[in-house]
Amino acid sequence: MQVKNKYQGFTKIGLVFAGLIVGLMLSLTYSAVAEKMVKPQLPIEDLRAFAEVFGKIKSDYVEPVEDKKLISEAISGMLTGLDPHSTYMDVDAFKDMQAATQGEFGGLGIEVGMEDGLVKVISPIEDSPAYAAGIKSGDLIMKLDEKLVKGMTLNDAVKIMRGKPDTPITLTILRKNEAKPLLVTLVRAIIKNKSVKFKLTEPGYAYARVTQFQEHTGEDLAKAINSMYAENKGPFKGFVLDLRNDPGGLLNGAVGVSAAFLPKDTLVVYTEGRAADSKMNLTVNPENYARGGAANDYMRDIPADLKTVPMAVLINAGSASASEIVAGALQDHKRATLIGVRSFGKGSVQTIMPMNNGAAIKLTTARYFTPKGRSIQAKGIEPDYYVEDGTDQSNNIHEADLSRHLSNPKEATTGSKTKPENNAAAAAAKAKLNEKKFAEASAPIEPASKDDVQFTQAMNFLKGKPVIKSEPPKGEVPKVETPAEK
Repeated sequence: MQVKNKYQGFTKIGLVFAGLIVGLMLSLTYSAVAEKMVKPQLPIEDLRAFAEVFGKIKSDYVEPVEDKKLISEAISGMLTGLDPHSTYMDVDAFKDMQAATQGEFGGLGIEVGMEDGLVKVISPIEDSPAYAAGIKSGDLIMKLDEKLVKGMTLNDAVKIMRGKPDTPITLTILRKNEAKPLLVTLVRAIIKNKSVKFKLTEPGYAYARVTQFQEHTGEDLAKAINSMYAENKGPFKGFVLDLRNDPGGLLNGAVGVSAAFLPKDTLVVYTEGRAADSKMNLTVNPENYARGGAANDYMRDIPADLKTVPMAVLINAGSASASEIVAGALQDHKRATLIGVRSFGKGSVQTIMPMNNGAAIKLTTARYFTPKGRSIQAKGIEPDYYVEDGTDQSNNIHEADLSRHLSNPKEATTGSKTKPENNAAAAAAKAKLNEKKFAEASAPIEPASKDDVQFTQAMNFLKGKPVIKSEPPKGEVPKVETPAEK
């Protein structure tokens, strides 16, 4: 009898709470009607169902659950169900994101997403523990120490991967074409992501690598250009811009980098979305890339001949978002020749919207288009010269491989796809895990070194030597005219 009374008490509490939620939502709807439909009506029946489920969890779930957790998980699920890039950031995650855009944060140094319940590596960040250990784009993380990732939200997994510097964490990784899962132990560190690296690879030839588009990336590139120009004591013969494994970042950073190589007022990118403020035409103008506008134009003092120097841009499957904007703009304006493999294909814009509780949502608000109107969403940017890097290209993932990805508005295909071999690989790897046998991760190739095949071919192009092209995978890369064939 006591159990029944207790159950009834929980039921009443749940129903009262559900009633409050429905009452609130009804009042919101009536307000919307009173405002003459300025805002769309809320779906009352669906919200009643939500309130009913909330009440059932509060009354019947095997353990008590805090209201805050339920609401937070509901919001998170609502956003992650939209596309791979919309997400809910709690207060801590929002602070971490702000720190990352300023170039310093704690963790392992990987850009990640979620795929089939596992954490998928989009790109490792250079000079990070993950990069040094050989973590690759396309790797699937199935265990964090002894905790299975399946069932976690992306935020939960990221929280585990982040932690105090100098503390270890072991990742169990599934990698395509590896018969056994990889067991990799990393030591967490403060990730000081230097967004621009540069050097004169030989007299007259400049090399700049953009690892991520941060708040000061454009300004850092301007300083790097002036430094190399001074060291070279005169104009460059050629310039290599390396955007490989650059997961993107701030949109104004992409415009700023483009401004170094394109004439003033040249269109870099335009965006289209439902909200009025999501529709933009961003040109080479300090108002679009420099904080404070023309008064703080960090590109005003770079050498004028940089706008015409022969130029090659390196891209790969880890080049995403802002890096694809730069590559697409330079390719459309015939300012640079692209060398490498097809880029990731993230052609959408995410807006960070702070919430009143100190958290924030990252919401996809627009698609972006190259100056010639190309959408690279779920398609990517095709290089002018297809050159592989010497590693297994079948491990590459693209936006089109992610569940719930946005469709390309200029393509007939819609919806999303998941590669069936991922599921097979996961099943095989789980079986292998029981045998406690693990493969070893390989070290990354040093960019702009003699072992860097794509860089070597870029230098050949700039010097007028033959470029050794690779054979594109069948059905993946269409025939592209190279500059020599035009």
